[in-house]
Amino acid sequence: MREAQRWIDKKRLYLNGDVVISKTLLLEGDVSVIVFEPVSFGLKPTFETESFALFDKPSGVLVHPKNRHTEYSLTHEAKYLYGSDANITHRIDKETSGLVIVAKNKKAEIEIKKAFENRQVAKGYMALVQGHMSKEILIDAPIAKNREFDDIKLKVQINDGGKPSQTLITPIQYFPKLNQTLVEAKPLTGRQHQIRVHLFHVKHPIVGDPIYGVNFETANRYLNGFMSEEERREKTGALRLMLHARWIEFTYIKRYKLYSQKDIMKEFEIRDKD
Repeated sequence: MREAQRWIDKKRLYLNGDVVISKTLLLEGDVSVIVFEPVSFGLKPTFETESFALFDKPSGVLVHPKNRHTEYSLTHEAKYLYGSDANITHRIDKETSGLVIVAKNKKAEIEIKKAFENRQVAKGYMALVQGHMSKEILIDAPIAKNREFDDIKLKVQINDGGKPSQTLITPIQYFPKLNQTLVEAKPLTGRQHQIRVHLFHVKHPIVGDPIYGVNFETANRYLNGFMSEEERREKTGALRLMLHARWIEFTYIKRYKLYSQKDIMKEFEIRDKD
C-alpha cells in the first residue's frame, strides 16, 4: 500500500493512460506504472568505501533527473552501479563540475544528509571570476528566494529579508590578459546558488554565468532558450559555468577530506600566457 501511494505521489501510476490522482480508487482497466531504469555512461567514482562513493561530476550533467523524460543524470549512474537504494546526498548545479557524494544505502544517505543539514560538512570550490580580486574577502549578504518573476526568473537574490549567508573568497591567481581571477570559494552556509549570487553581488561574477553575471535582458534570453553558443561566449566569456567543487570534508565513521582529481587550468581552459 505504501509503495502504491508513493507511485501516486510521484505521478507514476496510470489508469487507461491517465495519471491516477486519488489514493482511494479501486482500479479497473489498463493499469501501468512508470519504473526508473538507470543507464550508465561509464562515469566511475574517484573514491569509494562500502557505504559511499565520491564522483567528480562533469559540467553539463544533472545530479537528479528533472522528470521522467530525463535521459541521464548522476542518479542514473549511482543506481546503475550500486542498486535502487543508492542516492545522491547533496546537490550541485548542472553546469557546476566537481565532487558529489553518493550514498550506497539508506543508512549512509540519512547520516550524510544529516551532516549537511547540521553544517558539519565543509566544501571548497574553485571559480574563475571577472576582474581583479587581490585580497581575501568574506561576503556576508542575506539570500532570499525570488518570488517576483515579472523581470527575471532568478531563483534567488540578495535581500535584507533573506536568510543569513556567508562565503569566504580567497584569490589564487590573477590573469592580466584575461582580466580574470582564479579564486577559492568556501561557502559557510548552504543556500542555493550562494557562490554565484554572492560573487555577482561584489561585482566579480563567475565567468560563463548566463544568469547572475549578466543584465536582466541577457539572462532572460538564456532562460527562455533564445541564446546561441556564440552569444553566450560573447556575453559571459565561456560556454559553461566556471565553478568546480574541488574538495569536501566530512565525517562518516571517520573523518575524510577528499579532493577532485581534475586539473583546474584544463577544466576552465585558462590560456593566459603572461
